[in-house]
Amino acid sequence: MLASGYGLVEGPTAASDGSLYFSDVLGGGVYRRSPAGDVETVVPKRRGVGGLALHAEGGIVCSGRDLVHVRDGDTRLVLHVDGVAGWNDLCTDSSGRVYAGSLRFAVFDPDAPPVPGELWRVDTTGRASECYGGIVHANGVALAPDERTVYHSDTRARAVLVHDLDGDGRVYGRRTIDTSGWGAPDGMAVDEAGAIWVALLGGFGVGRLAPDGTLDRRVEVPATTVTSVCFAGDDRRDLVVVTADNTDNPALRGCVLRTRVDLAGAPVHPARV
Repeated sequence: MLASGYGLVEGPTAASDGSLYFSDVLGGGVYRRSPAGDVETVVPKRRGVGGLALHAEGGIVCSGRDLVHVRDGDTRLVLHVDGVAGWNDLCTDSSGRVYAGSLRFAVFDPDAPPVPGELWRVDTTGRASECYGGIVHANGVALAPDERTVYHSDTRARAVLVHDLDGDGRVYGRRTIDTSGWGAPDGMAVDEAGAIWVALLGGFGVGRLAPDGTLDRRVEVPATTVTSVCFAGDDRRDLVVVTADNTDNPALRGCVLRTRVDLAGAPVHPARV
Protein backbone atom coordinates (compact mmCIF):
# COMPACT_ATOMS: atom_id res chain seq x y z
CA MET A 1 0.00 0.00 0.00
CA LEU A 2 1.44 3.36 -1.11
CA ALA A 3 -1.60 5.62 -0.72
CA SER A 4 -5.34 5.31 -0.10
CA GLY A 5 -8.52 7.28 0.54
CA TYR A 6 -9.19 8.50 -2.99
CA GLY A 7 -12.15 8.21 -5.34
CA LEU A 8 -11.08 6.75 -8.68
CA VAL A 9 -7.29 6.70 -8.96
CA GLU A 10 -5.79 6.89 -12.46
CA GLY A 11 -2.70 7.87 -14.43
CA PRO A 12 0.11 6.32 -12.37
CA THR A 13 3.40 7.73 -13.67
CA ALA A 14 6.85 7.05 -12.23
CA ALA A 15 9.58 9.71 -12.17
CA SER A 16 13.32 9.08 -12.24
CA ASP A 17 13.75 10.49 -8.72
CA GLY A 18 11.57 7.70 -7.30
CA SER A 19 8.43 9.78 -6.92
CA LEU A 20 5.08 8.70 -8.30
CA TYR A 21 2.34 10.84 -9.84
CA PHE A 22 -1.34 9.87 -9.94
CA SER A 23 -4.76 11.49 -10.29
CA ASP A 24 -8.22 11.19 -8.75
CA VAL A 25 -10.69 11.27 -11.62
CA LEU A 26 -13.81 11.77 -9.50
CA GLY A 27 -12.42 13.47 -6.40
CA GLY A 28 -10.24 15.80 -8.46
CA GLY A 29 -6.57 16.64 -8.35
CA VAL A 30 -3.19 15.33 -9.45
CA TYR A 31 -0.82 14.16 -6.73
CA ARG A 32 2.85 13.35 -6.25
CA ARG A 33 4.05 10.74 -3.76
CA SER A 34 7.66 11.29 -2.77
CA PRO A 35 10.13 8.42 -2.22
CA ALA A 36 9.69 9.05 1.51
CA GLY A 37 5.94 8.46 1.22
CA ASP A 38 4.69 12.03 1.55
CA VAL A 39 1.86 13.00 -0.81
CA GLU A 40 1.48 16.54 -2.15
CA THR A 41 -1.05 18.11 -4.51
CA VAL A 42 0.46 19.06 -7.86
CA VAL A 43 -2.70 20.16 -9.69
CA PRO A 44 -5.58 20.98 -7.34
CA LYS A 45 -9.20 20.08 -8.03
CA ARG A 46 -8.84 19.17 -11.73
CA ARG A 47 -11.32 16.38 -12.49
CA GLY A 48 -11.38 13.79 -15.22
CA VAL A 49 -7.62 13.35 -15.42
CA GLY A 50 -7.24 9.87 -16.84
CA GLY A 51 -3.69 10.22 -18.18
CA LEU A 52 -0.43 11.87 -17.18
CA ALA A 53 3.03 12.29 -18.70
CA LEU A 54 6.10 14.01 -17.35
CA HIS A 55 7.31 16.90 -19.52
CA ALA A 56 10.94 17.23 -20.59
CA GLU A 57 10.97 20.88 -19.48
CA GLY A 58 9.38 20.19 -16.11
CA GLY A 59 5.81 19.80 -14.98
CA ILE A 60 3.27 17.35 -16.36
CA VAL A 61 0.97 16.95 -19.32
CA CYS A 62 -2.46 15.84 -18.13
CA SER A 63 -5.86 15.13 -19.60
CA GLY A 64 -9.29 16.37 -18.56
CA ARG A 65 -11.53 18.71 -20.50
CA ASP A 66 -8.48 19.57 -22.64
CA LEU A 67 -4.87 18.42 -22.76
CA VAL A 68 -2.73 20.83 -20.76
CA HIS A 69 0.86 21.26 -19.58
CA VAL A 70 1.03 22.32 -15.93
CA ARG A 71 4.35 23.60 -14.56
CA ASP A 72 4.96 25.58 -11.36
CA GLY A 73 1.27 26.38 -11.09
CA ASP A 74 0.93 27.71 -14.65
CA THR A 75 -1.31 25.93 -17.14
CA ARG A 76 -0.68 25.94 -20.89
CA LEU A 77 -3.20 24.56 -23.40
CA VAL A 78 -1.79 21.69 -25.47
CA LEU A 79 -4.90 20.49 -27.32
CA HIS A 80 -8.55 21.44 -27.62
CA VAL A 81 -10.90 19.74 -30.09
CA ASP A 82 -14.47 20.94 -30.52
CA GLY A 83 -17.04 18.30 -29.60
CA VAL A 84 -14.72 16.34 -27.32
CA ALA A 85 -16.27 15.90 -23.88
CA GLY A 86 -12.90 15.07 -22.35
CA TRP A 87 -9.59 13.33 -22.80
CA ASN A 88 -8.74 10.10 -21.05
CA ASP A 89 -5.52 8.09 -21.02
CA LEU A 90 -2.40 9.12 -22.93
CA CYS A 91 1.14 7.98 -23.70
CA THR A 92 4.30 9.34 -25.31
CA ASP A 93 6.85 8.16 -27.85
CA SER A 94 10.64 8.56 -27.89
CA SER A 95 10.32 11.85 -29.81
CA GLY A 96 8.12 13.30 -27.10
CA ARG A 97 4.91 13.23 -29.10
CA VAL A 98 1.73 12.61 -27.11
CA TYR A 99 -1.01 10.13 -28.05
CA ALA A 100 -4.34 10.71 -26.30
CA GLY A 101 -7.78 9.15 -26.51
CA SER A 102 -10.84 11.41 -26.80
CA LEU A 103 -14.23 10.87 -25.18
CA ARG A 104 -17.28 12.07 -27.06
CA PHE A 105 -19.86 11.39 -24.32
CA ALA A 106 -20.15 11.56 -20.53
CA VAL A 107 -18.83 8.10 -19.68
CA PHE A 108 -20.01 8.23 -16.05
CA ASP A 109 -23.61 9.06 -17.03
CA PRO A 110 -25.46 5.74 -17.48
CA ASP A 111 -28.10 7.46 -19.60
CA ALA A 112 -25.67 9.11 -22.02
CA PRO A 113 -25.75 7.46 -25.46
CA PRO A 114 -22.24 6.28 -26.35
CA VAL A 115 -20.55 8.23 -29.13
CA PRO A 116 -17.24 6.83 -30.44
CA GLY A 117 -14.11 8.90 -29.96
CA GLU A 118 -10.66 8.88 -31.51
CA LEU A 119 -6.95 8.61 -30.89
CA TRP A 120 -5.10 11.87 -31.48
CA ARG A 121 -1.39 12.60 -31.73
CA VAL A 122 0.20 15.92 -30.80
CA ASP A 123 3.58 16.49 -32.47
CA THR A 124 6.43 18.42 -30.88
CA THR A 125 5.54 21.36 -33.13
CA GLY A 126 2.10 21.48 -31.51
CA ARG A 127 0.33 20.17 -34.60
CA ALA A 128 -2.43 17.69 -33.77
CA SER A 129 -3.78 14.96 -36.04
CA GLU A 130 -6.39 12.25 -35.70
CA CYS A 131 -4.87 8.77 -35.91
CA TYR A 132 -8.14 6.82 -36.07
CA GLY A 133 -11.74 6.88 -34.87
CA GLY A 134 -14.29 4.28 -33.91
CA ILE A 135 -13.22 3.70 -30.32
CA VAL A 136 -16.29 3.89 -28.09
CA HIS A 137 -14.70 4.35 -24.66
CA ALA A 138 -11.05 5.26 -25.14
CA ASN A 139 -8.98 4.22 -22.15
CA GLY A 140 -5.43 2.90 -21.64
CA VAL A 141 -3.07 3.47 -24.57
CA ALA A 142 0.54 2.36 -25.06
CA LEU A 143 3.16 1.88 -27.76
CA ALA A 144 5.23 -1.27 -28.24
CA PRO A 145 8.93 -0.79 -27.39
CA ASP A 146 9.83 -0.52 -31.10
CA GLU A 147 7.00 2.01 -31.58
CA ARG A 148 5.57 0.01 -34.46
CA THR A 149 2.36 -0.99 -32.67
CA VAL A 150 -0.31 0.97 -30.78
CA TYR A 151 -2.45 -0.75 -28.14
CA HIS A 152 -5.64 0.97 -27.01
CA SER A 153 -8.28 -0.19 -24.53
CA ASP A 154 -11.92 0.20 -25.57
CA THR A 155 -13.63 -0.39 -22.24
CA ARG A 156 -17.20 -0.52 -23.54
CA ALA A 157 -16.25 -2.96 -26.30
CA ARG A 158 -14.31 -5.13 -23.79
CA ALA A 159 -11.45 -5.25 -26.24
CA VAL A 160 -7.96 -3.89 -26.86
CA LEU A 161 -7.58 -2.32 -30.30
CA VAL A 162 -4.26 -2.99 -32.00
CA HIS A 163 -2.87 -0.92 -34.89
CA ASP A 164 0.39 -0.84 -36.82
CA LEU A 165 2.38 2.39 -36.84
CA ASP A 166 4.84 3.28 -39.59
CA GLY A 167 7.84 5.60 -39.51
CA ASP A 168 5.79 8.50 -40.88
CA GLY A 169 3.27 8.23 -38.05
CA ARG A 170 0.58 6.57 -40.15
CA VAL A 171 -1.66 4.21 -38.18
CA TYR A 172 -3.28 1.29 -40.02
CA GLY A 173 -4.27 -2.39 -39.88
CA ARG A 174 -6.79 -2.57 -37.03
CA ARG A 175 -7.34 -5.84 -35.19
CA THR A 176 -8.69 -6.57 -31.72
CA ILE A 177 -7.83 -8.56 -28.62
CA ASP A 178 -11.05 -9.76 -27.00
CA THR A 179 -10.83 -9.39 -23.21
CA SER A 180 -14.47 -10.19 -22.44
CA GLY A 181 -13.49 -13.49 -20.79
CA TRP A 182 -11.44 -11.60 -18.18
CA GLY A 183 -13.02 -8.16 -17.87
CA ALA A 184 -13.24 -4.72 -19.45
CA PRO A 185 -9.79 -3.26 -20.18
CA ASP A 186 -8.67 0.00 -18.64
CA GLY A 187 -5.15 1.42 -18.22
CA MET A 188 -2.08 -0.42 -19.45
CA ALA A 189 1.71 -0.52 -19.54
CA VAL A 190 4.20 -2.35 -21.77
CA ASP A 191 7.16 -4.46 -20.64
CA GLU A 192 10.55 -4.78 -22.34
CA ALA A 193 9.44 -7.99 -24.07
CA GLY A 194 6.57 -6.15 -25.77
CA ALA A 195 3.71 -7.64 -23.75
CA ILE A 196 1.00 -5.41 -22.33
CA TRP A 197 -0.08 -5.39 -18.69
CA VAL A 198 -3.77 -4.40 -18.63
CA ALA A 199 -6.00 -3.39 -15.73
CA LEU A 200 -9.20 -5.43 -16.14
CA LEU A 201 -12.37 -4.18 -14.50
CA GLY A 202 -14.66 -6.58 -12.66
CA GLY A 203 -12.34 -8.20 -10.14
CA PHE A 204 -9.84 -9.96 -12.41
CA GLY A 205 -6.95 -7.69 -11.49
CA VAL A 206 -4.12 -7.19 -13.99
CA GLY A 207 -3.44 -9.45 -16.95
CA ARG A 208 -0.27 -9.73 -18.99
CA LEU A 209 -1.15 -10.18 -22.65
CA ALA A 210 1.28 -11.24 -25.35
CA PRO A 211 1.05 -9.27 -28.64
CA ASP A 212 -1.16 -12.01 -30.09
CA GLY A 213 -3.63 -11.59 -27.21
CA THR A 214 -2.64 -14.68 -25.24
CA LEU A 215 -3.05 -14.24 -21.50
CA ASP A 216 0.04 -15.64 -19.79
CA ARG A 217 -0.06 -14.07 -16.34
CA ARG A 218 -2.52 -12.72 -13.81
CA VAL A 219 -1.84 -10.41 -10.88
CA GLU A 220 -4.65 -10.57 -8.33
CA VAL A 221 -5.56 -7.23 -6.76
CA PRO A 222 -7.82 -6.60 -3.74
CA ALA A 223 -10.25 -4.49 -5.75
CA THR A 224 -13.14 -4.89 -8.16
CA THR A 225 -12.23 -1.72 -10.07
CA VAL A 226 -8.56 -1.85 -11.06
CA THR A 227 -8.03 1.18 -13.24
CA SER A 228 -4.39 1.39 -14.38
CA VAL A 229 -0.79 0.22 -13.97
CA CYS A 230 2.76 1.43 -14.52
CA PHE A 231 6.29 0.18 -13.96
CA ALA A 232 8.51 1.94 -11.44
CA GLY A 233 11.74 1.53 -9.47
CA ASP A 234 15.37 1.71 -10.53
CA ASP A 235 15.05 -1.60 -12.38
CA ARG A 236 11.47 -0.91 -13.59
CA ARG A 237 10.29 -4.13 -11.92
CA ASP A 238 7.96 -2.50 -9.42
CA LEU A 239 4.42 -2.85 -10.75
CA VAL A 240 2.23 -0.01 -9.48
CA VAL A 241 -1.50 -0.71 -9.59
CA VAL A 242 -4.23 1.85 -8.92
CA THR A 243 -7.87 1.23 -8.03
CA ALA A 244 -11.22 2.80 -7.20
CA ASP A 245 -11.89 0.52 -4.23
CA ASN A 246 -10.37 -2.00 -1.83
CA THR A 247 -12.15 -5.28 -1.15
CA ASP A 248 -9.97 -6.15 1.86
CA ASN A 249 -10.88 -2.90 3.59
CA PRO A 250 -13.61 -0.84 1.86
CA ALA A 251 -12.81 2.17 4.07
CA LEU A 252 -9.53 2.58 2.18
CA ARG A 253 -11.45 3.47 -1.01
CA GLY A 254 -9.26 4.11 -4.07
CA CYS A 255 -5.70 2.94 -3.55
CA VAL A 256 -2.19 3.04 -4.98
CA LEU A 257 -0.55 -0.38 -4.58
CA ARG A 258 2.84 -1.83 -5.46
CA THR A 259 4.17 -5.33 -6.06
CA ARG A 260 7.31 -6.81 -7.61
CA VAL A 261 7.44 -8.67 -10.91
CA ASP A 262 10.28 -10.50 -12.68
CA LEU A 263 9.97 -8.54 -15.94
CA ALA A 264 11.05 -4.94 -16.46
CA GLY A 265 8.80 -2.32 -17.95
CA ALA A 266 9.75 -0.63 -21.20
CA PRO A 267 11.20 2.87 -20.87
CA VAL A 268 8.66 5.71 -20.71
CA HIS A 269 9.65 8.94 -22.44
CA PRO A 270 8.90 12.55 -21.42
CA ALA A 271 6.53 14.68 -23.43
CA ARG A 272 7.97 17.49 -25.57
CA VAL A 273 4.77 19.07 -26.87
